[in-house]
Amino acid sequence: MKVELHVWRQAGPAAPGEFVRYDVADVSPDMSFLEVLDVLNEQLVARREEPIAFDHDCREGICGACGMVINGRPHGPERATTACQLHMRHFPDGAEIWIEPWRARAFPVVKDLVVDRSAFDRIIQAGGYITVRTGSAPEANSLLVPKRDADLAMDAAQCIGCRACVAACPNASAMLFVAA
Repeated sequence: MKVELHVWRQAGPAAPGEFVRYDVADVSPDMSFLEVLDVLNEQLVARREEPIAFDHDCREGICGACGMVINGRPHGPERATTACQLHMRHFPDGAEIWIEPWRARAFPVVKDLVVDRSAFDRIIQAGGYITVRTGSAPEANSLLVPKRDADLAMDAAQCIGCRACVAACPNASAMLFVAA
């Protein structure tokens, strides 16, 4: 495969940023999105250019560190998939892909695709964000819930702390969670 990447490049928090176009050839459909960025960075280093800064950690889809906006969607076009687990087979050959950092005031850009997530980290470390007392939870067996609905609820409850909810919020109301 060959892809055309438009990557947000920004030298620092106070510097202006812009999209820079990169053509990447010989992309395997089995590569993860981050592996493509690794390949591009190797090419940039070989040309003595500054590599693209991006966050990653486990690369197993469980830590959420790889947060970025791909084609306008946090983590990319595949539902319930982090950027590190997004594989290139989900893009057509010759795809034009736009990559940018989270866009929320609480997550200022540090460099390129890296943002400062410390506001959200402080809330998570404090035990999460709670606005009102809602009483205790009902007895688990008093409400019958179909298995399919219970499974969907559990999927939605599995927060990995990636902060995509803040980046995806169209009216920035998720700022309530990170503005502290």
